[in-house]
Amino acid sequence: MSRAPILSLAVKSLMNRRLTVGLTLFALAVSMMLVLGVEKVRGEAKLSFANTISGADLIVGARSGSIQLLLYSVFRIGNATNNISWKSYQQIAARPGVAWTVPMSLGDSHRGFRVLGTTGDFFWHYRHGRKRNLKFSGGKPFNDLFDAVVGSDVAKALGYNVGDAVVVAHGLGREGFKTHSDKPFKVSGVLAKTGTPVDRTVFVSLEAIEAIHVDWQSGSPIPGMSIGADKVRQMKFTPKAITAVLVGTKSRFGAFGLQRSINEFPAEPLLAILPGVALQELWDLMGTAELALSVISVFVIAAGLLGMVTMLLAGLNERRRELAILRSVGAQPRHLFALLAAEAGTLSVAAAGAALALLYGVFLIAQPILDAEFGLFIEITSPSRHDLTVLGMMIVAGTLAGFLPAWRACRQALADGLIVRT
Repeated sequence: MSRAPILSLAVKSLMNRRLTVGLTLFALAVSMMLVLGVEKVRGEAKLSFANTISGADLIVGARSGSIQLLLYSVFRIGNATNNISWKSYQQIAARPGVAWTVPMSLGDSHRGFRVLGTTGDFFWHYRHGRKRNLKFSGGKPFNDLFDAVVGSDVAKALGYNVGDAVVVAHGLGREGFKTHSDKPFKVSGVLAKTGTPVDRTVFVSLEAIEAIHVDWQSGSPIPGMSIGADKVRQMKFTPKAITAVLVGTKSRFGAFGLQRSINEFPAEPLLAILPGVALQELWDLMGTAELALSVISVFVIAAGLLGMVTMLLAGLNERRRELAILRSVGAQPRHLFALLAAEAGTLSVAAAGAALALLYGVFLIAQPILDAEFGLFIEITSPSRHDLTVLGMMIVAGTLAGFLPAWRACRQALADGLIVRT
């Protein structure tokens, strides 16, 4: 028997048991689809994490550690060890190689969400994902002194719409230490979902940060002094200090020289980091989660292959007469082995094709939902070399898994198969 007749016989045998084979094929295809899906989502999530902030060349803050600076300036986790004086910021912004800067001031909160004081340039220069701009789902950037822009998670959690009032609290935490209730803000805009810490942030102007603290000193209200919002609007404010700065350079190569000069800044101890490098360091610290996803993928495909082997083994007793007849017409044990192995291989190849079809179907449906609800954009592309390699390995594994029922079939004796059992 040549390879072609064995393969043809394997296909006909599978078609003759189409119901059982169909269920096994579907289970195996779902297992393969989950493996490919987990790998795709893991890769896109890693890329999205690495591109949490993709427009800035440098992040500058008080001297501490690179991950600490990244955490409080980008992810709003933790606190700065110190601030940057406004004079130092102006000197950095005036450097010849600097194209743009976005100053940021942290320290206040609103009902558990961080408040970030910045300029309108933040909404123009900040990039996330594959250098995607921030977009507004409603309203516009702040224009008035007491305008505020809220992230999508803030708006959803607190039910905010354009025009609603926002009262900022001094300090962090859900309640803060003391609220600036005498100077309420008004929501001027709501940002679209990004899947980044921007979604959990309330944005106000740097001048507003100074304005709400005009009658405060050393973190506490000045006794007997209260300046209302109307009077504050008539004042001019210049920040005294900021928390961090996003810096865009005119040349990517110039970013390294600028980083070195800022790290050696003579006026005060500063630290400049490359966001991509710091993000990779942070991702490496979370490598356990990535390993866990890979382990889950292995168990998923193992469960699918186990189901296929179970189906082939369970079908052997029903096929004893079929296999015995093949032996009686001249088929050798190696032919029976090849037949069962070919069935397993055919099932694996068909499952791989079905898995790809299911995967793209699911992504076509889920892509807008993931983008809108979680800010995770899944790019639908043709299968990569990695995807094809994974599929190839699963097909090989499926074929090898068929060796056990094939070996069992070879051991069945011709006479045993011809006996009619009652």
